[in-house]
Amino acid sequence: MSVDTSQSSTDSGAAAPGGDAEAGGGAAPGGGAEPERPARSGWRRWAMDTRPLRRPAYRRLWTSTAVTSVGSQLTAVAVPKQIYDITGSSAWVGYASLAGLVPLVVFALWGGAIADSMDRRKLLLVTNTGIAVTSLLFWAQAVTGLDSVPVLMLLLALQQAFFGLNSPARSASIARLVPADELPAANALGATVMQTGSVAGPMLAGALIPLIGLPELYLIDAVALCVTVWAVLRLPALPPLSGKAAQGAGLRQVVAGFRYIALHKVLLLSFLADIIAMVLGMPRALFPQLAAETYAPYGEGLALGLLFAAIPIGAVLGGLLSGTFSRARRHGLMVIVSVAAWGAAIAGFGLSSSLWVAVAFLAVAGVADMVSMVFRGAILLSAATDEMRGRLQGVFTVVVVGGPRVADVLHGTAGSAFGAPAAVAGGGLLVIAAVLVLAFVSPALRRYTI
Repeated sequence: MSVDTSQSSTDSGAAAPGGDAEAGGGAAPGGGAEPERPARSGWRRWAMDTRPLRRPAYRRLWTSTAVTSVGSQLTAVAVPKQIYDITGSSAWVGYASLAGLVPLVVFALWGGAIADSMDRRKLLLVTNTGIAVTSLLFWAQAVTGLDSVPVLMLLLALQQAFFGLNSPARSASIARLVPADELPAANALGATVMQTGSVAGPMLAGALIPLIGLPELYLIDAVALCVTVWAVLRLPALPPLSGKAAQGAGLRQVVAGFRYIALHKVLLLSFLADIIAMVLGMPRALFPQLAAETYAPYGEGLALGLLFAAIPIGAVLGGLLSGTFSRARRHGLMVIVSVAAWGAAIAGFGLSSSLWVAVAFLAVAGVADMVSMVFRGAILLSAATDEMRGRLQGVFTVVVVGGPRVADVLHGTAGSAFGAPAAVAGGGLLVIAAVLVLAFVSPALRRYTI
């Protein structure tokens, strides 16, 4: 489903019926949904909606995501571990993170423009191959004992550049592989495996490093990426639907993406809702302080590990139970409610003196974050034309990556000034206030329905 840019449906909250689901992806001809199946009964009403997996092309894309979600986390753990082993300095680990952030932001924006100007399947093939080659280079430098921090930072920057090019094309392709009514379910499936990887990958890396060493972790990631390349190779062609000749992917096209967001109110509001949630309500920078002070009686190490794990675990739980919400049609209202729920859960976390109550609140926040991700992603795919989806996904990647980093600065500063619990609780309350103001001042988002 797509919206013609000449219409004002983003202001009225309704997307026009489109029809850009590819027949190769298993969607009904013309992009329409398959005949409605009987309502699910019993426990199946609560379980994850797996309808998109019945579509071969989407199933291949999802499988590639599932395989690499764990493998990529092995490298994400191995790189900082290797840098710390070489330097003995956490500062260098931080510098390496910055070396990866800058190319990710730059190439995500550029990659969105590229994804709108060429066959997205070809772009996915090139970028996934590039990421796999980079993992092999990580393995080569580790197995030869090079021990060079500049080389590691260069490879990390290259890897993140390829990821920045890859992510918008991958996300934008989903709307070509499933019909509009299955977009929330497809987003829930993808987000769940990614969140599962973010929990299982580091745990697996921690268990494997003493047994097989760092070089083999890089090699496992490289092998997993070969599976991804194979899965993408079997996707149908995904050229621009307009049939027009490619108009390039330079600065003008990137700027056009931002202009498109500004002119389509529901898209702009969905981004603002995410920024509100992440910038005002992501307190991870205060986890070490809370573990050392508020939850010290439970054991600082245990407390820190649980605080960092709680949100991803909650998100996975939300994904597994996504059948409870993935069929909702009022996508905009679901975003508003989930962001407000995130703020309430974060405020509750800040007011909790018990570690287990705090972890429970963070897990609830993770569930709310999953719901928000599912419907924000569905809005970006359904309320935009196919020729702009890549650029919107590029901006989405930047917001997802950059928002929490801005939050780290704000919460770290507020925690030092007012204390960690007050900073966390205050941030959560600000999220609730800001998203409610956003919803009532500009009603396009709360009225958006597929």
